[in-house]
Amino acid sequence: MPQSIVVMGVSGAGKSSVGQALATRLGASFVDGDTLHPEANVRKMASGVPLTDDDRWPWLHLVGTQLSASTEKPTIVACSALKRSYRDAIRTAAPATTFILLKADRPALQDRLTQRPGHFMPASLLTSQLETLEELQTDESGLMVESTGGIDPTVERIRRLLEQSAAD
Repeated sequence: MPQSIVVMGVSGAGKSSVGQALATRLGASFVDGDTLHPEANVRKMASGVPLTDDDRWPWLHLVGTQLSASTEKPTIVACSALKRSYRDAIRTAAPATTFILLKADRPALQDRLTQRPGHFMPASLLTSQLETLEELQTDESGLMVESTGGIDPTVERIRRLLEQSAAD
């Protein structure tokens, strides 16, 4: 299994829920990347304003640092990592990171976002996230997985795929 994993995707894809469950399943540490955002970023998103790249760079650096700091057991971080350049920034600090892109259709994402009260990320930012998303490219270490059918089946699909890629 990889030592550093980012569970990524747009808001509502299941990054935190799947990431936490995957960490439990694999005996890894889990960090919700949202907790690494500076307060200014949280306020900006909570007010419905998308972050700029300049807002994201320090946060992405913290995500990479968190991944590279782990030596005893694998670390899984939930982080949107929507653009290739964001993933490259994370890989600068943690080069061997594997990215797992969680995918779901827009109606499912919208439904999930309306079902999670109290989260700072409003459903109104989903469109900008979908427009920003750059799927994993063939030269990137990672997997794309449908996050439908519940957390446990999604985690099991990821576990099997990680196992298969380790055997290859």
